[in-house]
Formats: sequence, C-alpha cells, structure tokens
Amino acid sequence: MPDSEWPGAAAHSDDHRDTGYTPGNDVWTQWRNIFAMLSGKMSDEGKEQFRVARDVRNEVADCKRCEDQRDYLLQWSPVIRFLSDNIRQLGGDLSSHNIYCRRCTNRKAGGFDPEYGILLCANEMKDQGHLEDTMAHEMVHAYDHLRFKVNWADNLRHAACTEIRASSLSGECRWAREFFRRGQWKVTQQHQECVRRRAILSVRARPSCKDEAHAEKVVNEVWDSCFRDTRPFDEIYR
Repeated sequence: MPDSEWPGAAAHSDDHRDTGYTPGNDVWTQWRNIFAMLSGKMSDEGKEQFRVARDVRNEVADCKRCEDQRDYLLQWSPVIRFLSDNIRQLGGDLSSHNIYCRRCTNRKAGGFDPEYGILLCANEMKDQGHLEDTMAHEMVHAYDHLRFKVNWADNLRHAACTEIRASSLSGECRWAREFFRRGQWKVTQQHQECVRRRAILSVRARPSCKDEAHAEKVVNEVWDSCFRDTRPFDEIYR
C-alpha cells in the first residue's frame, strides 16, 4: 500500500521558525543542533524537527535494518512463529509481503490494519528485541481480529480487550523492559500495571473515547476476563 495511507506516514514540515533547530545534513550543523538540545536552547518543536530530519536522512538504512530483522524473526523467533502458525490456522496470512517497514511520524512503534496487515515504524525501533515485541503485539491484534471478530471502529470494549491481551502477551510489559527502558521500577504487580497503563493510553487515543477517565472505565470493565485470556498461548509466554 502507499506509505501515505498509513496513519503517521506523512511528509515532514520545512517550517523552521525560531525553535533552536538549524536545518542541514553536514556534520557541523548536526553537532550544533545536538549542543542546542543539550544546553536547553532548542524548543520542543525544534527537537521534533531535528528528529524528523534525522529520520528522513536515515530512512533507507532504518527500513533495510527493520526488514532484515523482520525476516529473521519470522524464521527464527519462537513467539513470532507460534503466532504466525495460529493466525494461519484461522485463515490469515502474515509474512514479509504484508508486514511493512516504514518511516512514521506519529511516534508509535507500529499498527495493525485488518485490510493491509502490520506496519512497523522503522525509525522508532530501538533494537531487534523491540521489533520482536512490536511484531508480537500487532500479531495478537491480528489473531483477535480473526478469532473474535473485533469491531475496531465502534466498540471501545473490544479495543480495550485486544489492547490488554496484546500488551500482556507480546512481552513488552516484562519486568526488564519496564525497568531499563521506561524507568518503571516497581517490583510487585509491575506486569499488570504496565498492561493497564498501555491499554488505557491506546483506548484514550481512539476518537470515540471522551477522556482518560472514560478510557480507564472501559479498561476496568473488561480487565478480569481479558487479562486472564491468554489464547493462543497456554499462559503468558514472556
């Protein structure tokens, strides 16, 4: 599918108002921008412009690395292979032809579309482990779409349930990921709190959700049944 059809895969702005960001790809300009950020002379808008310019500059390399890691995981990752097999048993097919690596601008790791497949935001991937978690998360959504007929457009309870399951089963909420990457240092109930937090954020971002309180209410309504449901796994895998 064309890149522009993916949410967040949009052109960047060339508006460089007084934000502290200096456009340019030469080494001197890059260091100048880095020092501006470190010294607090670059606004949040300038930081975003710097990130967008960096992502544009590195787009080919980022996508190539993402595609190589994607193909490796499809062949060798136990969790990815297991989810692929279970999706195939439900009549679906996810592989390199419909798992796309693209540059995104919405600062999310990826997305699932029932018609097109999975989007992986190559410029947001920190390493192969992050890519594996993201693929697993979106593949849980694909499994739920085939197995439970998720109403993505109108039913917030459906959205909350699949977000709970995807965050719980993908590995993105395991203790090490929370501790080292997100600064969440709690020991007890860490997994559940991470899953709940990420589900609320995802539901809150949907157009039909009124506010954070509404998102939290919906997540709480489906929490018990959806968190306990580990299909297609026998238990929480990671």
